[in-house]
Amino acid sequence: MICSYIALGSNLDDPLVHIIAGLQGIQQLPETTLEAVSGLYSTPPLGPAGQQNYLNAAVQINTSLSPLTLLDALQSIEQQQGRQRLVRWGPRTLDLDILLYGNQVINHDRLVVPHAEMTNRSFVLLPLADIAEDLVLPSGTTVRQLATVADQSGITRLPTHLMTLIAATHKQSPYN
Repeated sequence: MICSYIALGSNLDDPLVHIIAGLQGIQQLPETTLEAVSGLYSTPPLGPAGQQNYLNAAVQINTSLSPLTLLDALQSIEQQQGRQRLVRWGPRTLDLDILLYGNQVINHDRLVVPHAEMTNRSFVLLPLADIAEDLVLPSGTTVRQLATVADQSGITRLPTHLMTLIAATHKQSPYN
């Protein structure tokens, strides 16, 4: 089993519903166990103007899926939530990104790990720090070091009860 970290984000329709569905889909992946779920964050959008704020979270999983099989599975979950890739950094129903896959460095035309922009994005670093602040990245820097200096302008950590709601919905998952 390989320890992997996945970022979740949504800013279309009802973002909380999409985040919950993403978490449920991840919980149901074969050869995969969900190990930790971050807090939920409201974050300003990156990209084209006029977008709503995002909801962001991160999860830690252990998986036997290969990196590309995991990517395919995550993209399938995104598609089930109506994800369309029309505009780079545009609004989306659900975005699931592989941040780290063990300590592997992957440069494939479909997948770059560690995620190419994760160290520059507060909306990734803050949720990741919730569940893995002492994690040492391939660069030698810890998640905590990066999260401490990350620009937190406009970012709000939402009440913990929302994550409790997400965890509780596993029993009602359409993926069961």
